[in-house]
Amino acid sequence: MADKKKEPSNRINENILAKEVRLVGDNVEQGVYPIKQAISIAEYQGLDLVEISPNAVPPVCKIIDFQKFLYQQKKREKELKAKSTKIVVKEIRFGPQTDDHDYNFKLKHAQGFLKEGCKVKAFVFFKGRSILFKEQGEVLLLRFANDLEDIAKVDSLPTLEGKRMIIMLSPKKK
Repeated sequence: MADKKKEPSNRINENILAKEVRLVGDNVEQGVYPIKQAISIAEYQGLDLVEISPNAVPPVCKIIDFQKFLYQQKKREKELKAKSTKIVVKEIRFGPQTDDHDYNFKLKHAQGFLKEGCKVKAFVFFKGRSILFKEQGEVLLLRFANDLEDIAKVDSLPTLEGKRMIIMLSPKKK
């Protein structure tokens, strides 16, 4: 299978379709030039004519080293990707009749998750006839949210989805 490389979005030199372009950048007198003259200026400097803004009238071009331009573009995209945060959701499962020891154990785990910056999805899972105890499940989740109110905010109140009653919590901003 042939390896498909992504074509660069910027046209260069002879691939620019416009009859005249607006030149910007260093070592160039800015202004509107016919395409042939702009290409000859770029060749004289030993650089490439790169179309920066193709939708402008006339298109904006810059005289730069195209490989260096691509490298800087990739570097910028990589930095943006690194800065974007990934939201992690941790789940904590309860039964409708979870006793105090188990509850406190899971509460400590949730506090740890929230301090790490993760969201917490707590849910009560109803097996068989335990669905009759919907109120107990709701009370348990509301108590859980109340115990975490100093470090978390409630994204959604307890809702019943099938055999699960779910509440979402996210860490409070400092």
